[in-house]
Formats: sequence, C-alpha cells, structure tokens
Amino acid sequence: MTVLLLDKNHPLITEQLSAKGFKVEEDFDSSYDEVLKKISNYDGIIIRSRIPIDRNFLENASNLKFIARVGAGLENIDVDFAESSGIKVISSPEGNRDSVAEHVVGMLLILMNRLFIASNEVKNGIWKREENRGDELMGKTFGIIGYGNMGKALAKRLSGFGVKVIFHDILPNLTDAFGTQVSLETLQNETDILSLHTPITPETYHLIDQKFISEMKKDFYFVNAARGNNVKTKDLVEAIKNGKVKGAALDVLEYEQASFENLDPSTSVGDIENQDLKFLLESEKVIVTPHIAGWTIQSKEKLAQVIVDKILMEFQNS
Repeated sequence: MTVLLLDKNHPLITEQLSAKGFKVEEDFDSSYDEVLKKISNYDGIIIRSRIPIDRNFLENASNLKFIARVGAGLENIDVDFAESSGIKVISSPEGNRDSVAEHVVGMLLILMNRLFIASNEVKNGIWKREENRGDELMGKTFGIIGYGNMGKALAKRLSGFGVKVIFHDILPNLTDAFGTQVSLETLQNETDILSLHTPITPETYHLIDQKFISEMKKDFYFVNAARGNNVKTKDLVEAIKNGKVKGAALDVLEYEQASFENLDPSTSVGDIENQDLKFLLESEKVIVTPHIAGWTIQSKEKLAQVIVDKILMEFQNS
C-alpha cells in the first residue's frame, strides 16, 4: 500500500510502516489543490489538521482505503462521506489522553492558587500573601462533560485530590471507579468545577453559552481543553466579569485557525470578538495556553504508535 503523510509527526510512523512493506511518502508543504492532483495515487493518508478532508477531496481520492488522524478530533474530515465510500477513518485519542488530563489539572492548580500571578509579583519585588490566598480542590464537586478517553483519564487523575467526580455523557452506563454518571441537570446543580471534553458537533457548538451558564446553580471554575467552538466566548467573558465563572482555564479558543496552528488572522483589532479575546488574554482570572494540552514529548510518540498499530491491524496483509 502507498501512504501519504500530510503533516509532520513522530518518525516512527514512516519507520515502522516502511518496515512492514508500506510505501510511505511525505508531503508537508503542498497546498490542498496540489495534493488533490495526486491523491488518487494513494491507498492511505495520515494527517493531523493542515488540510481539510472534505467531500471534494474524497471524490478525487479514488483509491483511498483509509484516513488516519493523528489525534482525537475528526471535524476536519467528512467522516460520513468517507465511510459511505468505503474508506476507513482511524484516530488515536488514546495517545494523548494522559497529556490532556495532566494539563487540565495543572491549569487548575495554577489558576486556583494564583501561582503565575504570585510568582510574577515576587520576581518584580512584590510580596503579597493574603491577596494570593488559594482555593483548594479538596472537597469540591468536579463535573465533566464528555466521558471518553480524555474525560476518563482526567477523572482518574483527580482520584487523589479528594474531589467528587460526576460526569454527563450522551452514551449510557459509563459510571466507573473514578466518576459517577448523572443527568445534565444534576451536573449543573452540583458542580463547582466544570471541565469540557466533547468533540465539536452541531449539538456541542456553543454548548457553553449564556443559557447554559445561567443554569449552573453555583459559581464555578471552567476548563476547556476540547474545542474552542464548544464555547460562546462573548457569553463566557460576561460570566467572568459578573463573577458567575470564578476563573477559566482555556487551552482552546474559538478564534483558532482550522489547523489549530495559530489564531485566525480575520479576528481584527476593531471587532467585538477581539475585545473578548483581549479580555481573556489580560484577565487575572483566566489562563490561556495555545492548544497544547495533548502536546507532550510522550504523547507525540504515543499518538503515532497508536496510529501505526491500528493501520497494521486493519491493512498489514492488504
């Protein structure tokens, strides 16, 4: 089988697939249109998010047997059309679930204990203790929306912090040793800290908006390490300003490019959305990281290995 790699990933992908008889070619620079001209030559493609795999792309990929996404989200792929065309879609959420879980805990500890703020103050000769009094995780109810690979890994990490973990998911019967499944209403009634771990779908687009926030019984901390478009930023900013959201830890933003490689340049200086972004970047109640929750040294290798293992399981003897 001939496989095209469209994004840079761990070299083990090329090494291991080549060792098993696959012909692997790399193209990290060609545009969508340039790839389109040659995609019919390939049996498989391995991607992250640089190029959208839409219906037009797939209609030109006449020999394609699989699409392998090194990561969790599949919003960059027309999955329904791919599968109806007999193309196998593979992803590797197992590869960075530990990284995401640790990043969420790290962001919360920094946010709730004002660690960045206090450290910067001391480095600038300012010594404040009472003003930097922290807030403990112990004894709080931690609500998770989305109990897949990421949500489960987070719940497991939280087991040593003395929190009560509850979660809501569209799939039934997911309660385990680390978290208890509840209705969305119960989650909104009980949660002190809310962490989002959902894919982006029509149902989850702007899931966290003014209505959702107003239905939360308690003031709460909010974490998003899923997708930026799961949150209506304008409504989140207003909730931070009025105190309903006590603080936010955001690894993703609704202003990102589709490739996640940077902020969308169309977010111009003068518009309302940019003012909301400006608030997030300047507020002491907000931590923002550049979509790196799943981005560790270890996850880079694990993501690649999961993809290779799944490809070999499906296609090694093809």
